[in-house]
Amino acid sequence: MTLLEVPSGKRARLVKVHDSLRAKLKTHGLHIGDDLRILRVAPLGGPLLVEVNGREIALGRAVAEKIFVEVE
Repeated sequence: MTLLEVPSGKRARLVKVHDSLRAKLKTHGLHIGDDLRILRVAPLGGPLLVEVNGREIALGRAVAEKIFVEVE
């Protein structure tokens, strides 16, 4: 399942990232195996607010659909 499909408030574990995003996400502190929590999903196609490793990160929907997770 993609990160975009995870409902707000749920936790998930990062399992796979599209190759084109791997380096960019590492600079933001996102790594395979990290636990994430969806804090908020903005309306009208806005970004997702994700908590990972104690930090809040806003991710656009185009990025979120290229991040694959397992829901806990």
